[in-house]
Amino acid sequence: MSTAPAGSPGPEALPETSPSALADFAGRYPFGLDSFQRAACDALEAGEGVLVAAPTGAGKTIVGEFAAHLALTRGQRCFYTTPIKALSNQKYTDFVARHGSGSVGLLTGDTSRNPDAPVVVMTTEVLRNMLYAEPAGLDRLAFVVMDEVHYLADRQRGAVWEEVIIHLPQRVRLVSLSATVSNAEEFADWLVTVRGHTRVVVSEHRPVPLWQHVLADREMHDLFVNGGPLSVDDILRARADAVTGPSAEPAAPWRINPSLLRLAREENRRPETPRARPGGGSGRGSAGPPPRRRAWVPSRPEVIKHLDRSGLLPAITFVFSRAGCDAAVAACVRAGLQLTTLDERNNIRQHVQARTASIPSDDLRILGYWEWLDGLERGIAAHHAGMLPTFKEVVEELFVRGLVRAVFATETLALGINMPARTVVLERLSKFNGESRADITPGEYTQLTGRAGRRGIDVEGHAVVLWQPGFDPVALAGLASTRTYPLRSSFRPSYNMAVNLVGRLGRTEARGVLESSFAQFQADRAVVGLARQVRRNDGALAELAASMACTQGSVEQYAALREAIKAREAALSREGSARRRAEAVESLSRLRAGDVVRIPAGRRGGLAVVLDPGVNGADPRPVVLTVDRQVRRLSLLDFPCAVEALGRVRVPKTFNPRSPQSRRDLASSLRAIEIPAEAGRRARARASAADDADLARLRRALRAHPVHGCPDREAHLRVIERHAKLRRDTDTLRRRIAGRTNTVAKVFDRVCASLETLDYLRGDAVTASGRVLGRMYTDQDLLVVECLRAGVWDELSPAALAAAVSTLVYEPRGEDTATPKIPGDPALREALAATARLADRLRAVEADQQLDFLRPPEPGFVWAAFGWASGLSLAKVLTDSGLEVTAGDFVRWMRQLIDLLDQIAQVAPDGSRARRTAHAALDAVRRGVVAYSMML
Repeated sequence: MSTAPAGSPGPEALPETSPSALADFAGRYPFGLDSFQRAACDALEAGEGVLVAAPTGAGKTIVGEFAAHLALTRGQRCFYTTPIKALSNQKYTDFVARHGSGSVGLLTGDTSRNPDAPVVVMTTEVLRNMLYAEPAGLDRLAFVVMDEVHYLADRQRGAVWEEVIIHLPQRVRLVSLSATVSNAEEFADWLVTVRGHTRVVVSEHRPVPLWQHVLADREMHDLFVNGGPLSVDDILRARADAVTGPSAEPAAPWRINPSLLRLAREENRRPETPRARPGGGSGRGSAGPPPRRRAWVPSRPEVIKHLDRSGLLPAITFVFSRAGCDAAVAACVRAGLQLTTLDERNNIRQHVQARTASIPSDDLRILGYWEWLDGLERGIAAHHAGMLPTFKEVVEELFVRGLVRAVFATETLALGINMPARTVVLERLSKFNGESRADITPGEYTQLTGRAGRRGIDVEGHAVVLWQPGFDPVALAGLASTRTYPLRSSFRPSYNMAVNLVGRLGRTEARGVLESSFAQFQADRAVVGLARQVRRNDGALAELAASMACTQGSVEQYAALREAIKAREAALSREGSARRRAEAVESLSRLRAGDVVRIPAGRRGGLAVVLDPGVNGADPRPVVLTVDRQVRRLSLLDFPCAVEALGRVRVPKTFNPRSPQSRRDLASSLRAIEIPAEAGRRARARASAADDADLARLRRALRAHPVHGCPDREAHLRVIERHAKLRRDTDTLRRRIAGRTNTVAKVFDRVCASLETLDYLRGDAVTASGRVLGRMYTDQDLLVVECLRAGVWDELSPAALAAAVSTLVYEPRGEDTATPKIPGDPALREALAATARLADRLRAVEADQQLDFLRPPEPGFVWAAFGWASGLSLAKVLTDSGLEVTAGDFVRWMRQLIDLLDQIAQVAPDGSRARRTAHAALDAVRRGVVAYSMML
């Protein structure tokens, strides 16, 4: 564990408080605080900001909970932000249990509970919106906890974290909680530049030790002998052992288990075909190599049985596929697995019935309720984004209570939800990333396996990887021994951000604020290294320039003449090639059937007779019969120069290119023709031209130059070449520096230029439309406001508006390739067409400014949204929509649709039809499975 202060202004004066605030806080936990937790809490109590980087499961949230404790003790406020709603709900429940519902609030976009409470849990987007919309409401705010702050690397949502960090009032102390990253100090240095004094607390210690295993050949093998991480030398030696067998060198303190390396070698050995004995058969006594070994690949039920026998449950198995998770549960049920007692099954059923009592009975069948319940009662469940939110929450609750003991999950479970297990199982070390199957990264491996080991329950955690064909123990060792990964900013200005910043600060100051982003901070640090290289190159260029002097004359001038000659020769070569091609095209176009030509070279070289000139296209492609009776279609590649007819033979009208006899007779006529000796000379004469006058002049100037006679001429020229190459490299570095300097501000300028084109900005003034845009928080913000401004949704019914707006939230998964169903409503169809036309116009504006923020509207969810808002049942919507969509997917998209409809209802003009219709659409879609899935 390491702690280090960063930054120099120190903490400001604090309210009077008890000197035992930390002691009082620590006394409320059944376990003592770790040294890194205490160091971070000490820093907070002293008035510093703090960055805590520690492994998953190490207890980072204790520091965030202490910030809430301090705020309550001092009569201040604390906001606890999380990246996902599920984690916000979980933290809210934890805080209510500790401080009571009166002291805790929840804000997640679609849920608002006690928002004026001293401690409020919220998603990071909600806090960003508050900073723009109501900064006056932050007067008593003293602490902001940013849980999972490494989310700022997320390509789609990461910018929100940086916006919050930059725009928070300076008096607010920031508590940043991160997974272990390799550049924590760099991130802290940036925090100092924008937040002031910050304490860095880094811990790489796991409170529950993690053991690495491979389940192979019906045995659980330790990945490392003697345990622990591998050094680079160990990995290199292990790789050599995997190929050649164990080395004679002394054993490294940490090494890959030799039994795994041996199993990999045996499985990958290529069997040789045994030599047959005379009379057939290989014979019992033949000494062939042993057959290739195939390792046992366990089924999913077999894995769970093995873990159960070994006392390694509860376990989370990461499958990386929704369908795979569901199939795994079904396989375990079919295999008769039973991981619960009768009392536990009764408890599970009672809990499920209580949590799902509000679900209409008609929906239970389409939701797969009974199959889900059967698995739960056996202690087995899936967990993935395609499930109904209520179902996922029940799985989490039962797993934490120890009633569900085997969960098959996608990697989304690893993102923040407090659902630790004794064991984590990885079926594969690769996953589909949306485009192709790719190996998981060390960071992903660490995040996934970090779930193993429950603090206060387990003495140790276990990570188990299943053996698969082609398994590489060395690759696994590399993943398991890499504990950190770098944090990279994904920040870029958006349209909403631009109008809000310009409206508050003016364009110049806003530009300066954006230059303080972590993205620019990292770019500038990279520029420092590039600039250092440029300075070194400039010094080397000066030294080379001093060594280029020649007593005979200017070496630079002589080198310039040589370069001019090379350039002219290359130009003449290109001109000659172009001329010869043109001549070849022209000559081929003159050919007629029966002409005899000579193919210059290649496997088709020799005489041939033209069967079809093939002059229909721009490049003639004649069909010919060669002397060896082959029919070929030729191209310009076969004629590097002009071709001429060398004679003629008669091609019979009855000639059939598929008849061997026809080809044989015509080839005989071709061989019998006499070719004049002078034939073809005209083409060769045309191809040979006199030297170019400019080239001749340059060559004379070169021979006359005084350096031409210098005995050290070639040595001088080598120095010149080195100087020129170094100068080119240096110019490239300078261009890279120019490209990285002020990169964020340059994007901001292009965003502002686009907004000015569309009349959202006029210099430093935000127009009325711009103010509407400033209240629209969606990645399709500009398109939404353009649709409102153009009135393309004004004539729609509530169901049609829900359907039209769905095109701006829905994004199909990779397998959703069906042609979308569109209802027959004429007004809806016209609105969809008008929305698409506006999107095309905006993308043209973006293209002019080299931007690419907006995506085209996606109509795939239109029928489902229209049907649901029209009152159709869940079964009807899911079965007739034409989409491969689960109930969980449906609810997720409906919740996003509700969020956008709610924003539209708020920003549309008072009393307008658009506002009334948006409210009516909200009422129409917020029902049934959607409504109860939005309850906490």
